[in-house]
Amino acid sequence: MKVAASSLRKGAVVDMEGRLYVVLTAENIHPGKGTPVTQLNMRRISDGVKVSERYRTTEQVERATVDQRNYTFLYKDGEEYHFMNPENFDQVVARDDIIGELGVYLQDGMAITLSTHEGIPIALELPNRVVLEVMETEPVVKGQTASGSYKPAILSNGLRTMVPTYITPGTKIVVQTEDGSFYERAKD
Repeated sequence: MKVAASSLRKGAVVDMEGRLYVVLTAENIHPGKGTPVTQLNMRRISDGVKVSERYRTTEQVERATVDQRNYTFLYKDGEEYHFMNPENFDQVVARDDIIGELGVYLQDGMAITLSTHEGIPIALELPNRVVLEVMETEPVVKGQTASGSYKPAILSNGLRTMVPTYITPGTKIVVQTEDGSFYERAKD
């Protein structure tokens, strides 16, 4: 199915010359002079090679037919991630190169959306936010209570992020999966 290049978003799968690519970033650029363009950074699904393409926003791109379904994350075994379809209990295995940096956010029993093409996993979509526990962070310095100040913290999944100064080790926080940033303190 042909779609305008400007309508593509992160996670979309396109078919270029018989090969499938997953869109990593899509940016619409409107220069002051000239034609607006869409810059796509993509990863070839077959071998993981990253490519960058630029299209005029009105150009048509072949979007691959992808089956998106909800799955439940079960466990990680070496470089493979195991998921289960909650409707029929079928299990699917995705390689580490498909999951990539999103693997740090996966938690047992987490509901995710998995995109497959002809039964092969090609992309993963996580919930927008996850709850993680702060494992270690710097102690609060007296007088450093400005509302805009942040300090580094290490979370239960090994991720490093910046948190407000009032957050202490053992506190559960909500983190945005898109960029790993602090969102809010978790409500218990």
